[in-house]
Amino acid sequence: MKGGAGDKAGRSRPPPPPLRMESQRFRLLSIVVGCFIFSIVFLLSSRPDATAFNTMSPKASLEDARRPAVKTLRSSAGFGPDFHVDILAQQGQGGSHSLLKQSVEQSNDRAVTEWVRDTVIVEERSDVEREAEPEEPERDRDSNAAAATSNSDDHAAAGVEKAVQDNAVRATAAAITGQPAAETTSTLPDQIEKRQVGGLLKLQEQTTERKESTHSRDQQPRPPLCDFSDFRSDVCDFAGDIRMDANASAFVVVDPAGGANGHWHKVRPYPRKGDETCMGRITEITVRTTADAEAAPRCTRMHTAPAVVFSIGGYTGNIFHDFSDVIVPLYNTVQRYRGDVQLVMANVASWWLVKYDTLLGELSRHAPLDLAKAGAAGEVHCFGHAVVSLRAHRELIIERERSLDGLATPDFTRFLRRALSLPRDAPTHLGDGTGRKPRLLIISRGRTRLLLNLDAVVRAAEEVGFEAIVNESDVANGISQVGRLINSCDALVGVHGAGLTNMMFLPPGATMVQIVPWGGLQWMARADYGEPAEAMGLKYIQYDITVGESTLKDKYPRDHKIFSNPTALHKKGFMFIRQTLMDGQDITVDVGRFREVLLQVLSNLAQ
Repeated sequence: MKGGAGDKAGRSRPPPPPLRMESQRFRLLSIVVGCFIFSIVFLLSSRPDATAFNTMSPKASLEDARRPAVKTLRSSAGFGPDFHVDILAQQGQGGSHSLLKQSVEQSNDRAVTEWVRDTVIVEERSDVEREAEPEEPERDRDSNAAAATSNSDDHAAAGVEKAVQDNAVRATAAAITGQPAAETTSTLPDQIEKRQVGGLLKLQEQTTERKESTHSRDQQPRPPLCDFSDFRSDVCDFAGDIRMDANASAFVVVDPAGGANGHWHKVRPYPRKGDETCMGRITEITVRTTADAEAAPRCTRMHTAPAVVFSIGGYTGNIFHDFSDVIVPLYNTVQRYRGDVQLVMANVASWWLVKYDTLLGELSRHAPLDLAKAGAAGEVHCFGHAVVSLRAHRELIIERERSLDGLATPDFTRFLRRALSLPRDAPTHLGDGTGRKPRLLIISRGRTRLLLNLDAVVRAAEEVGFEAIVNESDVANGISQVGRLINSCDALVGVHGAGLTNMMFLPPGATMVQIVPWGGLQWMARADYGEPAEAMGLKYIQYDITVGESTLKDKYPRDHKIFSNPTALHKKGFMFIRQTLMDGQDITVDVGRFREVLLQVLSNLAQ
């Protein structure tokens, strides 16, 4: 028996029957099906508003299906009211992207705080408000949503920002739920529901932070804005908590938000950009920002008026540069303030202030501030707005299309006549029955570019019918005195030079005659005085002398390049032009030829 039993036990077992393998497969399939059913039940139970559980009419179900999906978040332990998370699908550009919108509505005062940020609209409402709120038609809801969007766009303080596409969905999910940014919006509602209390508090904190951040952005000063693109001057125009550290020739803008911390610019406030000789004489102004208010200089005096900073160094002392480099651009820059502006001057010369005191007093009702004196006294002047340097256009010209206030050159000449109480705004008209002779002022130069036959020119002017007056413009003359003399005249004649600047006191419609020295200087004559004269409303005549009228013929042989091709010599630079072609010659006009010019002036007055 034992041997039989042992033989039986020692036999090898046959392979399992096929039925057992089929049973294993059946169990595996059952597990898969069970997981699938469990997943469906879980998803449907987590979305009670799904269409499958909706018992309304087919039409109502269709309307609900077209509405944005709403997810209600119940807050636990009394940490505030419930949240509704609306997922609003919008067709993106080209139909290939979806944009979502996010908003928060506070229940206690029904005040809506809304921000467009990435993907989610979050609304906070109390239970009482939800019960009392009537159902509104789909059309009304769409209108309200559009209105909310418009309101959000109109109020930047509510934190309106651009909605982003696709990749922003993941960033928003991460910001609200604390989950990795790789999560997608399909899991966003469940993630929020799992973090009912913690997520709710975090969301409220983020809402407060966004509002505070937006308020901070609105309140912080604008970073310094300096325009370096103009060919004549660099201009900085900035606002905020501005402190002028006069000792350091610096303007410090306190920027608590730190958005522009450490930015700095250096500007020489004089409109001769590119002229190294001139600009080397101009005090350099530093404009910088700091986030540390404690480190900024302490104010010793507060100003409610804005500051406009400029230099009266450079080429001032020459009436042309006094006006073209300072007074004309200063008027263009400060006229908008109607006198309520603080002029801050660098490189001050007391005689200059005395000479132009009347004009400066018309431009500002505040006493000018000398930067150097304020620095020596250790003063720190503080402003809410400052402009460093002047907005200059062309020589003696304000271009209306470039002026921030739509000013033009005739506005400036009217300002001059008003400031200096100049009576005439029109020249003498021949044939008006008064028998009064028109007055012709001839500018006499004392050192260079002399009009050698001045007496002959005066006689010719009187012969054709003018009352001729000769005057040498002196830098020591008061501007009011000069202005009254020029304004009493109907025409002005002079050799190219600073004295022609006095034409701005002429009444509109008068005539200015420029005698241009030999040497291809017509372009310079036009730019400096011809174009400004026309911009001022004057009639302009240019008299180009011949070689025989210039004393250069006595200095160079007749075959010299200075006669055959003088413009080719301009490449030697302005110093050569000035020394040789301008200051290096005097003029004897051909009286017979010049008489025709005088007759043209009379004809202008008869028109």
